[in-house]
Amino acid sequence: MEHSSLLRYLFFSTGALLFLLFTHFSFHLPSSTSFSRSSPFPLSNKPSISTTPKTRNHESDTAHHPFDPLTIQEINLARSILYSHSLFSASPSSLSIHSLSLNEPDKSTVRSWQAGDPLPTRQALAVTLFKTKPYVLLIDLSTKEVVQLPVPESGYPTMTMEDMTSATWAPLADKAFNETITARGVRLSDLACLPISLGWYGEKEEGRRLIKVQCYSAEGTANFYMRPIEGLTVLLDMDTKEVIEISEKGNGIPIPGSTNTDYRYEKTKNNKIAWSKPLNPISIEQPNGPSFTVSENHQVKWAGWDFHIKADARAGVIISGLGITDPQTGKRREVMYKGFASELFVPYMDPTEAWYFKTYMDAGEYGFGLQSMPLVPLNDCPRNAYFMDGVFVAGNGRPYVRENMICLFEKYGGDIGWRHSESPITGMEIKEARPKVTLVARMAASVANYDYIVDWEFQTDGLIRIKVALSGILMVKGTPYTHTSEIPKSENLYGTLLSQNVIGVIHDHYITFRLDMDVDGPANSFARVSLTREQTESGESPRTSYLKATRRVAATEQEATVKMSLYKPEEFHMFSTEKVTSVGNPTGYKVVPAGTAASLLDLNDPPQLRGAFTNNQIWVTPYNKSEEWAGGLFVYQSKGEDTLDIWAKRDRPIENRDIVLWYTLGFHHVPCQEDFPIMPTVSSSFDLKPVNFFESNPILWLPPNLEKDLPVCTASAVA
Repeated sequence: MEHSSLLRYLFFSTGALLFLLFTHFSFHLPSSTSFSRSSPFPLSNKPSISTTPKTRNHESDTAHHPFDPLTIQEINLARSILYSHSLFSASPSSLSIHSLSLNEPDKSTVRSWQAGDPLPTRQALAVTLFKTKPYVLLIDLSTKEVVQLPVPESGYPTMTMEDMTSATWAPLADKAFNETITARGVRLSDLACLPISLGWYGEKEEGRRLIKVQCYSAEGTANFYMRPIEGLTVLLDMDTKEVIEISEKGNGIPIPGSTNTDYRYEKTKNNKIAWSKPLNPISIEQPNGPSFTVSENHQVKWAGWDFHIKADARAGVIISGLGITDPQTGKRREVMYKGFASELFVPYMDPTEAWYFKTYMDAGEYGFGLQSMPLVPLNDCPRNAYFMDGVFVAGNGRPYVRENMICLFEKYGGDIGWRHSESPITGMEIKEARPKVTLVARMAASVANYDYIVDWEFQTDGLIRIKVALSGILMVKGTPYTHTSEIPKSENLYGTLLSQNVIGVIHDHYITFRLDMDVDGPANSFARVSLTREQTESGESPRTSYLKATRRVAATEQEATVKMSLYKPEEFHMFSTEKVTSVGNPTGYKVVPAGTAASLLDLNDPPQLRGAFTNNQIWVTPYNKSEEWAGGLFVYQSKGEDTLDIWAKRDRPIENRDIVLWYTLGFHHVPCQEDFPIMPTVSSSFDLKPVNFFESNPILWLPPNLEKDLPVCTASAVA
């Protein structure tokens, strides 16, 4: 057997084995770190603490709450119902299951349900392809009845992991592709390829599921992303695995070298740095255990907060049934019915042939939860973290476990909850301060090269902070240039020269959150509080101007669309129409943006038509159970006719109704050399902050930290 054929055989064999392992077996990935250190601050009388999360057996899990995800037993039952259904039973091998999740009961049913009541009817929602035709099916797990639901006008379901895996090795069956790879000086044994969604750019791409594949050289490094085979793109039929077209526009562009691209600690630990003394380890110790509790796998209680948390294959993490106990009355109050990341939009700003289509929608195309990775103890999450798993479904409908997908932990970084020290001029010796401890629910998704960390952070004062952090590896472009002096002034690189032969391409990230706020119940309204400059009358005051707050309640959806502007400041209030404070203010929560970005693309650019949910930073829509995914139910190859933008154009009434707030957090990313070969984490956030929700400061009662209450730590050695 000639050398290339042998390599091809080995590659196919390995790919097939991995494919089978992925499909048929649960993920029970061992937690591992590339290094470990013992703490130099041993805690006196410290109990034994394991930093390795316990592995749970989910086979016997049962549902306890209407929000609980499908159990393994329920998934297996739904799978058997699907495969025996008359639609598919004649050719079960032609059926692929792209989503199988809980169809949550109607909102009114869930809100009236109480612990101890029988669970509402459990239903599964299945999204499938059968002989390339999509189906959306509702399965009653009690009666085994199956109801066929309408499918969107365009697009396809989220890719399965098997779709992605098989697409990366399918081109190797094409002789012309193999010849192109070897002609570029890459051995097939060093090849690494990525499945790239192609968006929608006209009728020629309709009628079948297509995907583009681009490849890299992994020779000499684990960071193959830094070694692109630039300009080589394969257009593939995702169902037949047929290579439709090979575009080779990279002749003359060298493959970047592997030097200094590896980021693994085993490869970098011997590198010398200018400040040679490493930081001393730091850890939060809780000798009495955490202050939060997790019951029945999904119910969390902490410092007055209570909520349901679960993993989701598309959204990543879903927070539901969020409420808080009023510290003055002791009564539980509703805050949010359900919140999650609805869609991500990541357009790259290079219009050339090998790049124009890179406009990813990571939730609807790839599955934000499917791309989640096991969190690394002591590094992704601190020692005091509690870990939770996700149960997902492979393309053949079999369940598998994604271990350690979510972590919960209490965080204290020296922040201050509130403080005041009285000035000596008053004669009062007052020094009061309170520590700020928060509860964090975290997940991390590695969508190929990019890593997203999503935190839901709950504060004792009722504030909720939703933070998104970006890390991982840039998607880079090969170039013949090794120094900026070589680049003609007339040439647009569409990015930054990061290293020899490597360009980091400019791109954006948008994460749109769907937040079904129920502030003191579902009857809510949305108000825009505008700050404007007012001029004083002549002789009225030594001042000539001041700021005035004007409150305007939005009556319809279009009145609630917000494009934020630094020079037109506003506050954005979701408030109850049924409850007021003792002095008459409506109880509410407000959106407090931090740093964000807005899309600058042409509104008629095909990617922006599909990503039109980023046209505004804030939208408010009437509650509709079917309107959950900002880019539509079927995002893959969709045209954009089922998006948040389309729904909101109906301009439905939203005053004094059950309404949903949508917020888009954005990043512009112009790469720089510090992003090479792996990016330091950058983050942004937004807050949901009480506004007249409480009668007064809700953490006035918090006690201060006292020395006698804290664990006693001693250093193990003198520095």
